[in-house]
Amino acid sequence: MLRQFFLYLSRSKKAQRLLLSAPGAQRAARQFIAGETLAQAVAVVRGLEARGMLATLDHLGENVTSLEQAAAARDEYLEVLREIVRSKLPATISVKLSQLGMDLSRDKSDDDCRRNLRALVECAQQIGDFVEVDMEGSAYTDRTLHIITDLHQSFSAVGAVIQAYLYRSENDVKELIRHGVSIRLCKGAYNEPSTLAIPHKTEVDVNFLRLMRMLVESRLYHRIATHDPSIVEATRRTAGELGLSKDSFEFQMLYGVNRALQQQLVEDGYRLRIYVPFGRAWFPYFMRRLAERPANAWFALRSVLR
Repeated sequence: MLRQFFLYLSRSKKAQRLLLSAPGAQRAARQFIAGETLAQAVAVVRGLEARGMLATLDHLGENVTSLEQAAAARDEYLEVLREIVRSKLPATISVKLSQLGMDLSRDKSDDDCRRNLRALVECAQQIGDFVEVDMEGSAYTDRTLHIITDLHQSFSAVGAVIQAYLYRSENDVKELIRHGVSIRLCKGAYNEPSTLAIPHKTEVDVNFLRLMRMLVESRLYHRIATHDPSIVEATRRTAGELGLSKDSFEFQMLYGVNRALQQQLVEDGYRLRIYVPFGRAWFPYFMRRLAERPANAWFALRSVLR
């Protein structure tokens, strides 16, 4: 019930206006969000680098309402890529296609969205970087994967995200591996009907482990995104059984979540990339983080009330 409540808030403009006026709201959000500016995000990446960690930068914002906004988002990400080069940051970028105009194609051709993403991928390829295309709600899945696999034919610097709670994900993983596409595997954070998504956490975990093994066995470079210590350990064990080196894949975790486990993985010699979101449009992301774990919600409430 609490999860559904926070997912509802993530989509509510009225709730956003109300909560943003709370004195402690931004303070609470800073546990999970680097700040509102690129400079603040760079400072966070520098701190992570000092601890032996990589980063992927997400300039927050989704579901833009005009092609001009989509072009502006593209240009902001191009600036992030330029800053990665200038500052020699150990970072990639993560982007949502609804931020690049996917909702705005009248005939579902996604041509404008595709051009915007291609500009980012071309830039990333030229500078030796990488674009991780975030997965959104299930209404976007087919179109997102189609664009990624199409671009991947020309550029290796683009990867996909697969959500383990969707029933379809096993087939999607097989198809992406067939095309040689690098995958970030996560559990999924959107509100989906039980006809499309596995409703129970324990069953999602089982599916995650099944998909993880498929990724590791493919011997492509993939990204295992989890904060669950048991899944982390299962991934380590599976990779060891297959004789894979610790740098042949990476773990990914969210900024501000389970920092002790993050540090332990680095100390044990694994590659760890932290998902670092920043920007003014932080409210929907913040609500999804609160929906994932009740402990996050109580932390945020204490911060708002202080």
